[in-house]
Amino acid sequence: MNKLIMMRHGLSQWNQLNLFTGWVDIPLSEKGIEEALSGGRLIKDIPIDIIITTTLVRAQMSAFLAMSLHSSGKVPVVLHTGEGKLDEWGQIYGEAALANSIPVIRCWELNERMYGELQGLNKAETAEKYGAEQVKMWRRSYNTPPPKGESLAMTAARSIPYFKDKVVPYLEDGLNVFICAHGNSMRSIIMYLDNLTQDEVLHLEIPTGVPIIYDFAEGTFTKSVNSESRMT
Repeated sequence: MNKLIMMRHGLSQWNQLNLFTGWVDIPLSEKGIEEALSGGRLIKDIPIDIIITTTLVRAQMSAFLAMSLHSSGKVPVVLHTGEGKLDEWGQIYGEAALANSIPVIRCWELNERMYGELQGLNKAETAEKYGAEQVKMWRRSYNTPPPKGESLAMTAARSIPYFKDKVVPYLEDGLNVFICAHGNSMRSIIMYLDNLTQDEVLHLEIPTGVPIIYDFAEGTFTKSVNSESRMT
C-alpha cells in the first residue's frame, strides 16, 4: 500500500488581504510559511518519492518548506523538462546526489481556479458592489464562472484528467506522491476520489497547510482517518 499526500498551500499575502487571487502569482504570508512548516511536520516520516506542484509560487514555496523538515533529508530537485538550457544543463551526474534527491514536477493543470476580472479585487468590496448573492454564485456555484474566469467545472475539466493521466500511474508503480496545490484544484480531485456530487463538492472545505492523505492499493483510494477536509 502506498500513499497520496495532498496539501493546499499556506495562506498567501493576498489571502491575508482578502483579495481574489486566482492565477496572480503571489507568495506566502508569514502565517502561510508557518502553515507550510506545520504541514511538513505532519508528513515528515512518510516516505515521498515524487513531488507534484503547480506553476504558482505559493504552492511551490509550501512544498519546499514542508519538505525542508522531512526526516529522509532528501533534497527536492525541480525538473525543467523541455525548458531548453535549464533542462539540458541541469542534469545530475553524481550517483549519491541523485539517490538523495526527490524529483519535483510543476504543472499548470493543477493551478488554482482562474478568477478572471475578480483577480486583485477585495472580496468584501466586491460583494458590496455586485451583491452578496452574485459573488456567492461566482465563488461557490459549480457551473457559473466569474467574468472572464473559470467555474469549478472548468477547473475540474483540467485537474481531474491530469490527476488520472499523470499522477495515478506513479501510484500504480508503487510510488508515494506529494501534491501541493490549491483549494479548487484539490476540491476537484477530492470530488473525483470521494465520488462527490456537484452539490456536495461546493460544501467541501480544504484548510491551508494541512495534509490530506489517501492510501492507494489495487486501484482503490481510501482516505486516511487523519485527513482534515470536511463538509460544511
